[in-house]
Order: sequence, then C-alpha cells, then structure tokens
Amino acid sequence: MITNTELELKGNQFPNHIVSYNKNIDVLDFRTENDVTLQITIVRDSVIRFRYSTTSNFDKDFSYAITKYASTGYNYLDIEEAAEDYIITTQKLICHINKINLKVNIYDAKDKTLISHDELGFHWEESYEFGGDIVKMSKTSQDGESYYGLGDKPSHLNLKGKRFENWVTDSYAYGKDTDPIYKAIPFYTGLHHGKSYGIFFDNTFRTFFDFAHERKNVTSFWAQGGEMNYYFIYGPKMTDVVANYTDLTGKPHQLPALWTLGYHQCKWSYYPESKVKEVTAKFRELQIPCDAIYLDIDYMEGFRCFTWNKEYFPDPKRMVQELLEDGFKTIVIIDPGIKIDKDYEVFKEGLENDYFCRRADGPYMKGKVWPGECYFPDFTNPKVRDWWAGLFKELIEDIGVKGVWNDMNEPAIMEVPNKTFPDDVRHDYDGNPCSHRKAHNVYGMQMARATYQGLKKFGYPKRPFVITRAAYAGTQRYTSSWTGDNIATWEHLWIANVQAQRMALSGFSFIGSDIGGFAEQPNGELYARWIQLGVFHPFCRTHSSGDHGEQEPWMFGEEITAVVKKFIELRYQLLPYLYTSFWHYLNEGTPILKSLVLYDQEDIQTHYRTDEFIFGDQILVCPIIEANSKGRRLYLPKGNWYNYWNNKFSSGGKEVWVEADLDSMPLFIKEGAIIPKYPIQQYVGEKEINEVVLEVYYKKGKENSFLYDDAHDGYDYTKGRFSLRTFKLTGKTNELIIQQHKAGTFITGYKTFKLKLIGIPFNISKIQIDNEEIDFEAVKVNGDNTLIIDKDFTSLHIMQ
Repeated sequence: MITNTELELKGNQFPNHIVSYNKNIDVLDFRTENDVTLQITIVRDSVIRFRYSTTSNFDKDFSYAITKYASTGYNYLDIEEAAEDYIITTQKLICHINKINLKVNIYDAKDKTLISHDELGFHWEESYEFGGDIVKMSKTSQDGESYYGLGDKPSHLNLKGKRFENWVTDSYAYGKDTDPIYKAIPFYTGLHHGKSYGIFFDNTFRTFFDFAHERKNVTSFWAQGGEMNYYFIYGPKMTDVVANYTDLTGKPHQLPALWTLGYHQCKWSYYPESKVKEVTAKFRELQIPCDAIYLDIDYMEGFRCFTWNKEYFPDPKRMVQELLEDGFKTIVIIDPGIKIDKDYEVFKEGLENDYFCRRADGPYMKGKVWPGECYFPDFTNPKVRDWWAGLFKELIEDIGVKGVWNDMNEPAIMEVPNKTFPDDVRHDYDGNPCSHRKAHNVYGMQMARATYQGLKKFGYPKRPFVITRAAYAGTQRYTSSWTGDNIATWEHLWIANVQAQRMALSGFSFIGSDIGGFAEQPNGELYARWIQLGVFHPFCRTHSSGDHGEQEPWMFGEEITAVVKKFIELRYQLLPYLYTSFWHYLNEGTPILKSLVLYDQEDIQTHYRTDEFIFGDQILVCPIIEANSKGRRLYLPKGNWYNYWNNKFSSGGKEVWVEADLDSMPLFIKEGAIIPKYPIQQYVGEKEINEVVLEVYYKKGKENSFLYDDAHDGYDYTKGRFSLRTFKLTGKTNELIIQQHKAGTFITGYKTFKLKLIGIPFNISKIQIDNEEIDFEAVKVNGDNTLIIDKDFTSLHIMQ
C-alpha cells in the first residue's frame, strides 16, 4: 500500500503553469503546459465541482452517486484574471486558481475568510500495474479543524488525527476502529473557525482519507484509479453542508410506509413455520408492539434465492397472509449469489442471457457462498437490473412479502483470500466497461437499486421497503440500511450510537443497528440499554445469529421484558414525530439524527461529543452505554430543556448528572416543542387514530413545531393529499399562544387534539379558541393542564 509520503515523493508529475483557459457558461477549463487540465463546474453558489485530467481529456462523465434531481443554478458568477490567479466569484464563494501551480484557495464571499487551502493540491502517480493514475489531493488542515462523516466508520465521531479506507467489506464481528467495513461513503464535513464545508470525492475505486494523521497540518484523500473528481460544498452551517450533499446524491425516492418505522424482529433463522408463528404469537400475548418478522436464508430451498423450502414452509402465501392478518409484515432475505444448478430456473435465465459477471479472460466469476458454488449477476448492467427486478413478482405480488433484505452484497465470498471478487472481474458499469477495482464499491448499491425497482413494480401502489448491508454514496435514494454483523458487547453499543449518527451526517438517515448484537449473547441489562437506544434510530430491529441463544424481548426475565416493552411502546407513541422528521428529511435533506456538533457547531464543547444526539429537531437522547449504571453525566446543548420523565427544567450549555436506573434513559425535550403522540398500538394500523396527543412544553419566547400526516402508505401524498400542520408557539409571562397553519388536502382520521401543557408558569383562568372565549372547565381533562380541542383550530390563547 502506498503511503501519503511515498506518493508525494514519487509524485514528480506536478502540474505546471496554466497555458490556456476556456469558459463555456458555467464550466471552466484550465490547461497547463504538461496537459494537466482542471475543469471547474459551478453547480450552485455554494457547490463547486473540481475535476482533473492528466491527459487534457476527460472520460465520459458518469456517476452512480449524483442524482438527476440534484439542484443546479446560481445567482451570481464572475470570472476575473488577476496577476497570479484566476478568480471565480459566486454569491457564496470566491475561488482562486493559481496560474503557476494550479492550487486552489476558497474563501467565504461574504467576509473573505479562508475556507479551504490546497497544500500540494492535485498530484498523481501513473499506475503501471493497472494503467491509469493513482490520484491525490492534499489540503492544509486549519487550526482547530474537525472532521465528520465518512459513513459507517466505527470510530470516534470526530475524525481528526485518523486515516481511513473505503472498500466495502464483509466484516463479521468487527470492532472499534476496524477499517474498512460495509460501506463506502467518501464524503466528509470540515469545521474550523465556526464555519463548515464538505468534500465529496466521487470516485468508486478504493479510496483513502487522511485527516491530519500522517502530517498534523495536512488533510488528504486519494484513490487507486479513476479521476480526481470532487465537489466542494459550503455551509457555513453544517446542516446546510449535509443538506446540500444529500440534495446532490439524492433524498429517498419516497417516504417510508409508516409500518416500516415500527419495531422489527429478526434472527438467523426463524424456521419452520411453527417457530415463526410461536414468536409472533408471543409478541401479541405479551402485548409488545411489533410490525415485521424476518426470514433468513433457511426459508429457501438449498439457499437458492427466490425459492421456498416446502418442508419448512409448505404454503408460504397462506402463512404470509395469516401473519399479515395479525399485523406482521414478512421480510425475506435475498443474497446476490445464484447457485450453479442447471435445474434452477433463475440460474438458467441468467446463464442464457449472459447476466453473470465474468473474469478478465472470459470465464464466469465463480465463488462459494451459502448455496455452494455460485455465479453473480452484474448489477451494473441495466438489463441485469431489469431482469433481477422481474424476479420479485412471485415473492411480492403473488405471495405478499412486504420487504426484502439484501445481505452479502459487498459482495462477500467465502474461502478466497480477499473474501470478495478478484480485481480482474469485468462489469458493464452502465455502458462504461470496467474492472471490479472500479465497480466493487457500487456493487451492493446497484443490487439494492434493482431490488428496489422490483418491489416498487410488484408492490405498487404500496411503497417499497428494502434494506441493504453494502452501500456507496447515494444509496439512500433506494433503501434503508443497518450497520452489519456487530457483537453483543458494551463497546458495540457505543459503536452503534456513533455509527448511526455518522451515517446521518453522511446523508443516510434510515439506519439502525442489530439491537442486542448479532454475534454472541447479551445479558438482560445490555439488551435493555440497547433497546433504549435502538428505539431512537430510524430503523429499529433486533437481530441475532441465534448461535448463542434466543434474543427475543422476553428472553431476559420479567424485569427486562417490562423495560423493553415500555420503550418499544414509547417508539410507537412517537411515530407521528418520527414520520414528520422523515418528511423534513425528504424535503430538506436534514438528518433525522443530529450529532450535537450539527445542532450547535459554534459551541466547541460539541465538537468531540459522541454519546448525545438530537432525535428529529426537539428530543435530546442520551443513551446509557456502560454496565451497572444508575445514571450518567451528559452535555445539554444550547437552549433550555425539560427532562422527559419528570418535566424538570434545565438550562443548556453545560454538563449535568442525570439519574437513570435500568427502566429509564435520559431524555430531554426542547423548550417550546410540541411533541405529537399516537396511542400505543400492537402494530401500525391496529387502531383507528381518533385523537392525537400534543405535549406542549412552555417557552418564554417563540418556537415552531410540525405534524405531518398522510395515508401512511401509497403515493397519494405526492399529489398533495397530505396534511402538514405548523404550530407556532409564543410564550409570555402570563399567557401562551399557539397558532396553527394547515397545508395539504388530506383529511386526517383524528378529530381532536389532546393538549398536555407542561411547564406553564401561571394558573390558567381563561382560554380563547379562534378568538372565542371557551369555558376552561368544559375542555379540561382530569383537573390538570390538559385540554381537548378540535384539530382544526387556528389560534389557541391561554391566559392567566
């Protein structure tokens, strides 16, 4: 492996001075005397693309990461030639291109402060083994600079001082700082002097990132092939950086169906049918809410994808329907390896149509996975993706399966040195033929894409639900994900917390971990603490290998079962809050989980916090991640907060101790928040929701809250049939005003709101609804500060 220093010492092919400059609207080309060309594209005022060639020519411009729906356009663009630089100015940025060495400096257009400074800048080394170049970019690390993002790395949230590799890898029982693992998301956010920017290195080869690890004042990124092609994204707020990156690589194509946000139960493996029914019946008997049950590879006939073991599951359609009638949606696993078997229809179709990956000299790529010797579809070929999508007809349309879980799609291969495809395997790459060196990191993404297309087609008019283990930047458009084969340890509880936050910072919010740990067996305390964290992750699923014992919520004794049930019930109560957060994510690109640094980048105390995070916009979650804990110290960020359990009021910007025995976990609500809640259900749709609880947390000042609703599945919401309620709270010393603005044409099933007024500093004596005075005693509930009002009120005025 080539180190930074070796590459820099060998990199004597530096660009020399600029000899020509050409402008075509918003694309600028700068060519040097030795044919190095820098192409700059102004994507937006705050987003600039930098693309380098060492031959003055560029390959076909193609990316799996960039969505066709990405926003483009700018308000201002000016190009000026100065004595030493070309100067490009947009409304947000000023970019200097040095005429002598092609180095780039980027400044904030508003106050002219330096944001990014090339150190060596672009340099490269020719790859004699494979052809092409090893391409590298190095930049100066600014004083006090911190770095975040890069997908699922199981390391400290702040990446400063570390080095990472992006090569999608099956990492069973990985540990803290293991690298690489399952995902390759080459995007990071830098933060210094109160301002934030992002860099997305859109290169699917094996890439490396060094955050001032080898040299403390230098940050660099490089790839073992392809182009130096990166996007510079400016904030200055981190929330804007992440939102603009998510806009560039794509928001999810649709809202998730509400049931997918419920609790899911999974194990390797639930079989035969009687075992599946035993588990689901126990959930209903104990009244622990659950929406989905998973079938791992043992449901198949000899692990052949798209088949059923008729001994274990004699009538899958009947079973799936019976489970559905009891509120359980069935999710099945599908892996990429197709068993070599001349009597297996899927194998025969793939062979007849030449849909499988080939080695460089022509033979099919053959590798051993669960079914034995397999061939592997080339998911980078659009014809193969169409074929693969069509294979889901029986599972989805005929049998009624509601979701598909793509596993082993790194791709993972058993009994080979690198546990994946050799480098010489060939891929279509959507008409841009290449080797596996280029296609490896997107293989799982394209499998998930093809699976998504199949579920969307055959599940219509319902929304598709796909889960993937492997991912590249942009995979969030098609699928949810989990963090892979973790371990039942306290360290992994910490890792799960950090990984979910990091994925959200990397544009991928629909994420969760295997609650309780996949490998080994948790004790009851660890399982309970993991559930407490997991219910605040967008994807919420217990999953275990089954090799070390059972891992259902009731397997750890009555005390633990009660704690688990309490928190899963809280999850179901908060579904309207989570669903609303997904609506914001889809429309604005804002992460559902917000690390404290994202919430308040100006507070340097947040830059190295890993444990606490904001769930949605208004709930602070502080998981207990150490054994035998009766509480913990935690950091309350800026603002004022109410303890969720006792409504105690605390000011932020400081560290505090909070008691939290096993049946509790520190949760805080932002003052001024209005938190919507559903009644507890055993599964989504079990009950008709006639009333929504609004927990109103008093604030002296103003705060906005939201409640989004629609049919919870289907696509009518895209035609305006949704309900979006904006609540504007204004609190004064002796009065509280809540104004409601409504948008959308969807008529909600609930008719009333039950308002629970928390923290009111005065005794209520008078209420006006839409300027009409109402008898407080007539709307009051239980003699406390709870009242029931019509959902369509416009203004609520509560007075002393």
